[in-house]
Amino acid sequence: MKKLLLSLLLGSTISFSSMINGVAILVNEEPITIYDIERTMVVNKIPKNEAVAYLVDKILYDQLVKENAITADIFEINEYIEKLANANGMDVFAFKGIVKQEYPDYEVFENEAKNAVIRQKLISKIVKGQLAIANDEDMQLYYEKNINKYLTAKSFDVVQYTSTKRTALEETVKNPMKVSNEISKTPLKLESQNLQAQLQYVLHNTKPNSFTPIFTFNKQYVTLFLKHTEGTMALPFESVKPRVFNDIMSQREQSFLKEHFEKQKLTADIKVIR
Repeated sequence: MKKLLLSLLLGSTISFSSMINGVAILVNEEPITIYDIERTMVVNKIPKNEAVAYLVDKILYDQLVKENAITADIFEINEYIEKLANANGMDVFAFKGIVKQEYPDYEVFENEAKNAVIRQKLISKIVKGQLAIANDEDMQLYYEKNINKYLTAKSFDVVQYTSTKRTALEETVKNPMKVSNEISKTPLKLESQNLQAQLQYVLHNTKPNSFTPIFTFNKQYVTLFLKHTEGTMALPFESVKPRVFNDIMSQREQSFLKEHFEKQKLTADIKVIR
């Protein structure tokens, strides 16, 4: 039955020469249009069958969220962001500062955080004790098996740019060849084992031959130009333990949701129109 339904759903011939807004599939009476499928294929760079499966799962997910009246308020979103900051060894203000430079539109990040909160609340609602919480033994084993996820450079060769004026550093980041007497430059070699978690996070997420986000240190603005890195080393288990926990639970949540929606497809009213 399951294979038959999926073959009907994923293998159905959809006429892309029809009207752009023509309904292709109904999922519990909610439509998926030809345009929806085409756009998903282009945006996600996936074939038609994967686009259809993605859209069906999304509708089932959204319907389940609505059925359970799940929402996320600003306090829950901020609490989630604070947990992310803690998992990366930073206070929430430093973490937000870095995120705001990585996301030109901070609302995009906040929306991602909101969706994560909703997903976690939905899982808590439908799991009802079925999802095992990772313990120390689970985390140690996962860390050892996935050590490549927790590697960093042994050292970073950088040029430190400091200034009392943020705008001066912003101009330098845009045009590194520009000379400014408002900026001091100092070449440094930073050893990973001596770095604070915040700086470790920043450098680890910076590509060679590029600048880090601008941050404050000793009442000055600072950015580091990463020239290159040397060697690799595993971050100590204790320092990445919160990340390991998040990785394990995220993996378990995704597996649970995938299995749950496969079951949902069997009982959902899915009609292939064209």
